[in-house]
Amino acid sequence: MSNKLEGFVKDNKREFEVKGPSDQLWERISAELDKKTQPKRTIKMYQWMSIAAMLVISVGIYFTYNYKQANNGQIEVADISSEFGKKEIRFVNQIEEKRDSLAVYASANPDLYKRFTEDLKNLDEEYNRLKNQLPNSPNQLWVVKAMVKNREMQLQVLKQQLMIINQVNQYKKESTI
Repeated sequence: MSNKLEGFVKDNKREFEVKGPSDQLWERISAELDKKTQPKRTIKMYQWMSIAAMLVISVGIYFTYNYKQANNGQIEVADISSEFGKKEIRFVNQIEEKRDSLAVYASANPDLYKRFTEDLKNLDEEYNRLKNQLPNSPNQLWVVKAMVKNREMQLQVLKQQLMIINQVNQYKKESTI
């Protein structure tokens, strides 16, 4: 079979050289070249995983940075011990309630109220000093215990102040009768 093909090519060699490809063939080839199809780019699995890992890391860095900015380097009691954090929240709520009650009596006894608020102001200053010490303290648990104890003392002082005000009011009622 190859001999027949070789014979055909030798016999018709001149026709191949002279004639060449037809004009229609060249037009189809040039039309195909003008289309310029973009090859499809496929993203492999490892590329998807790389993109996902970069996204997770970026989001993690963003939230870590914002969390540190929000705290401004301050550490809360609950960050050290959840047990003491719960106690502090309970004490703070009770302190606010007692302070509101004490403020009601402020108009009746302004001098007494002023002395009471000075005592509480001193305890608040001590609490803030402890809070500022907390991030740099080598024994943070000890500082947290002192902070919670301070809140407990504030609550006790407020209870005593309210008891004194009630006794003063009771005395005034009895003396007017």
